[in-house]
Amino acid sequence: MLLALVFSLLLLVYAYIGYPLLIALLARYFPLRLQTASRASPMVSVLIPVYNGRDFVARKIDSLLAQSYPRDKLELLLCSDASNDGTDKVLVDYAARFPGIVRNFRMEERSGKPLVLNFLRKEARGEVLLMTDIRQPLEKNCIEVLVTKLASHNVAVVGGMLLLRGRTGAGFYWKYEKWIRQCESDFRSVTGVSGSLYVIYAEDMPELPQDIILDDVWVPSVQRLRGKRVILAPEAVAWDDAMDDEQEFGRKVRTLAGNYQLLARLPALLSPFHNPSWFEFISHKVLRLLCPWALLVLLLSNIVLLQEVEGMMAYGMMLLLGGQLLFYLLAALGKKAGAPGKLARTFVILNFAAVVGLWRYMLGRQKIAW
Repeated sequence: MLLALVFSLLLLVYAYIGYPLLIALLARYFPLRLQTASRASPMVSVLIPVYNGRDFVARKIDSLLAQSYPRDKLELLLCSDASNDGTDKVLVDYAARFPGIVRNFRMEERSGKPLVLNFLRKEARGEVLLMTDIRQPLEKNCIEVLVTKLASHNVAVVGGMLLLRGRTGAGFYWKYEKWIRQCESDFRSVTGVSGSLYVIYAEDMPELPQDIILDDVWVPSVQRLRGKRVILAPEAVAWDDAMDDEQEFGRKVRTLAGNYQLLARLPALLSPFHNPSWFEFISHKVLRLLCPWALLVLLLSNIVLLQEVEGMMAYGMMLLLGGQLLFYLLAALGKKAGAPGKLARTFVILNFAAVVGLWRYMLGRQKIAW
């Protein structure tokens, strides 16, 4: 029982503290040296699936039309996935106002993001594909920065930086997460990008499986297994609003169900002989899936050992159990306990989401359509 407690505690400390510090040190002392090739501005096709995005369409398209990238090298392809909120009317209006630049399409039945992206990919004329969601407007230099980084030697995918407005627990967690991703990118290659903003050469973009949940992890993973690099461009910024814990829970369940699916579809990611970023993938992705169970083992083994040990060991067990109970109390109080409560609540909810994500994946209940 003591071994179970120690192992679970070490796993948690390494996953959330040890690995982030280690990858930060590796990024600092062994940084990736990229060789950027100078080349003319390639044609860029922006692929945007839309479902009931009427409130976001104008802001998104306007941010793309305002890009510093040459407009004659840009086309915007938007596909309404059977929207029923008036999205199509806005798309038709923009296509009429900007012929040859804005092109709109429609799926008559809900198809899901993978099928929509596969359709738009075939319609695209650009040498470079930019994947982005309808909700997040972009800073005006995004495309220019991403395309420049994509021209670097052996780079297949470049992701932008998603910044969140708001001071929710999820917002604090995302700052921590994107710091880890940036360190991975600075070291040798990041394990995934944000679906809100990334670019890839059209010739490298694979046909997406129709039921894939996370295109923004599957696409970079395929390229990494081919020996290509996946990096981030922190100067290329997309903006979104931080979600509260309840909204973040649903998004995180989908993400974690997608991680389980990824392991099943691309088991080579678990092999150090096939995955050049095996260490980062295991430390960042796989161990996070084990953390909810480590939390449970830590609590239960702590309770059992408290009944069996004596002296200083019993005192230590009492302190450890008290710390855990205090942490869960803060999580239960949430906003009422201030910043510590919000962070504790977000941590607990995200770990619970990993359990629900596994359950949905095993039962095949995770929807592909967003």
